Amino acid sequence: MPAAARSPGITRAKPPMPRDGGPSAVLRAAVPAGRHYWRGLLPLLAAVAALTHLPSFLHVVWNPDEGFLATEARLLSHGGVLYQTVVDRKPPLVPWLYEGALRLFGDTSLWPLKVLALAAHLATAALLASLARRRWSDRAGVLAGVGYLLVSIGLAPEDSQAATFEVFMLPWTVAAFWCADRRRWAPAGLAVAGAVLTKQTGGAVLLPVLWMLWRSGPHARRGRGAAALAAGFAVPLLAAASALGFSRFVFWTVTGSGSYVSASGAWLAVAGRGLGNAGIVAAACAGFLVPAAVAVRRRTPGTGDGDLWVWLAASAVAVVTGFQFYGHYYLQLLPPLVLIGVAALRGLPRWRRPALAWTALAACGFLAWGLAAPPSGLSHSGSVAAAVSDRTAPGERVLVWGMHPEVYWLAHRPPASRYLTAGFLTNFSGGRDGARVGERYAVPGAWQTFRDEMRRHPPGLVVDDSRGQPYGPAQVPAFRDLLRRRYRPVATCDGAVLYALRR
Repeated sequence: MPAAARSPGITRAKPPMPRDGGPSAVLRAAVPAGRHYWRGLLPLLAAVAALTHLPSFLHVVWNPDEGFLATEARLLSHGGVLYQTVVDRKPPLVPWLYEGALRLFGDTSLWPLKVLALAAHLATAALLASLARRRWSDRAGVLAGVGYLLVSIGLAPEDSQAATFEVFMLPWTVAAFWCADRRRWAPAGLAVAGAVLTKQTGGAVLLPVLWMLWRSGPHARRGRGAAALAAGFAVPLLAAASALGFSRFVFWTVTGSGSYVSASGAWLAVAGRGLGNAGIVAAACAGFLVPAAVAVRRRTPGTGDGDLWVWLAASAVAVVTGFQFYGHYYLQLLPPLVLIGVAALRGLPRWRRPALAWTALAACGFLAWGLAAPPSGLSHSGSVAAAVSDRTAPGERVLVWGMHPEVYWLAHRPPASRYLTAGFLTNFSGGRDGARVGERYAVPGAWQTFRDEMRRHPPGLVVDDSRGQPYGPAQVPAFRDLLRRRYRPVATCDGAVLYALRR
């Protein structure tokens, strides 16, 4: 059956690309057609991925998520148990990925994870190129793959250059759409499950998959497809939950974060962060966004593919979910946005050169930003980690009361608690401005567990790294009382106060 007949509603006409110079000519000449297509395209994508993500390799860590995952992986590799002695609000795939890489290559560098993140970007670009090529043309595939890699750095460097959950989630989400586009429902379900097990919001791709299933043909065919999709989706989730414990898995990935996902009392801070990051992404993606808007207004053929718009809308809901609006959340928007932009540019020949030129120019600007700007807080974490190393013996437990878990990893000291940041015990997160922060907003049961940990294995050194934030000792009586009873201040380091255990 022809490809067009298998995908209702998709416009597959292939108008010729204009014969002009500049970026369009570069794209035309970059990759040969026919059976040599992938032999030419994959090296091009690999080169663009390596160039755009070069800053990733210039610093030890780019944001606290990398430090958290590195510390978590080190604990897991030394016998820790996920969701028991090591906890996180995220599903298990990325912690396991970090653990495996650090076991194999050593736990003193994150280079292996940065290489894997680069591979994830490359896989995402290749899948998008395959989708665009199948729907439209060889050149559309080139534009989709290269375009994604150029806009993938269109955020602050700590959001676009880090090996975070979203980076490893994107290949799963695009793979789910790719499989559904070919009516391969069981693999599509497996890919959706992989996305969910990487980050919960990856499940948003299930909506366009269901849309394509609904439009796939007669009722009987849809029924068989739905059964295959459900089986592919359920088996990995049930296997992971069984391995980790159903109640713990559900608690830490779904039910235990009610206070964290609420923006109550912090709407101004949330709105500012959300609008700011949306503006940065819009500037980076203007070469796709503006033509898409023009094409929709003109009703240009190809831009009305319903599955792409459902995918974009579902991804937007995923970004909003939790009301945190961190920059790296916006990466989930890029794959459907790029495909919609490619469809629009095919019907707007005069827009192609300026759109491609803007995308390339914006990517150069973001690349320069990444090369010039060091990660926020990295020098502070390094200084505190050095002070911790100087005042403790190898293997001695340490408690860092702050939001920079990379201190544990950089200092090569084990944490005294399963809660690697004060956020678990106070509900603080970056930009919350003190709203809904305090002991009563902690993860349910966390304070009792924390007290037991402090009683059984008191840390030799406590670092108060709150530095005036609303989760400091003055605002958290339980932590303040712990310091007063059992610890004495011995030093300060870049605003952090170090407390030694009273012997």
